[in-house]
Amino acid sequence: MSTLEIRDLHVSVETKEGPKPILRGVDLIINSGETHAIMGPNGSGKSTLAYSLAGHPKYTITSGTVTLDGEDVLAMSVDERARAGMFLAMQYPVEVPGVSVSNFLRTAKTAIDGEAPALRTWVKDVNSAMERLRMDATFAERSVNEGFSGGEKKRHEILQMELLKPRFAILDETDSGLDVDALRIVSEGVNRVRETTDVGVLLITHYTRILRYITPDFVHVFVDGRVAEEGGPELAERLENEGYDRFLTGAAAGA
Repeated sequence: MSTLEIRDLHVSVETKEGPKPILRGVDLIINSGETHAIMGPNGSGKSTLAYSLAGHPKYTITSGTVTLDGEDVLAMSVDERARAGMFLAMQYPVEVPGVSVSNFLRTAKTAIDGEAPALRTWVKDVNSAMERLRMDATFAERSVNEGFSGGEKKRHEILQMELLKPRFAILDETDSGLDVDALRIVSEGVNRVRETTDVGVLLITHYTRILRYITPDFVHVFVDGRVAEEGGPELAERLENEGYDRFLTGAAAGA
């Protein structure tokens, strides 16, 4: 079993007015096979957590620790974090003109595993995964995300997750911009990986609709850069009915 442990994490971002604190002491432990949902209003720090874990240079860790099975994640470069088993599905996947999806996927798999996958087996695996995600085979020869719809970009993110088989997957608002059919297909892809591997999932979302397809083991409410409340799936149902007002009122009173 692997463990991703976040302790008293403080993160700031540089603005025109100077450094702005975003995360103000986050504690979170994710074990293999667990799914943790991070919910909260806009600006609460959810995406900052995702990108800080992945190593985005925009975010500065001012204090705290992140370890993966005891290894210091914050001391790792972005590619070292990926090779250690961390995966980020981005809210806004970037376009990479001139690099085909097939080349991108095989290069990523080779970099993570340390050796190239057997071509015949790899092609079969890619085609099977694309078929499950309702992606046309021609996508493999298109440039990464170039001209893709929002739903196609998100399916491509889950395609990567299926093929790379990370130890911990951070899904940053994967449901954003998806219609009902695309949401179901993407959720089914995430569930397949959960069922066939020991992946630990950190699922970041505003809404409960994706949680109707992907059932979390734990729900954490983010407000003002901190975890304001924790619970099980029933907490998500309460948020659906009540919203975040009671947390925002409390945060404002404590400011």
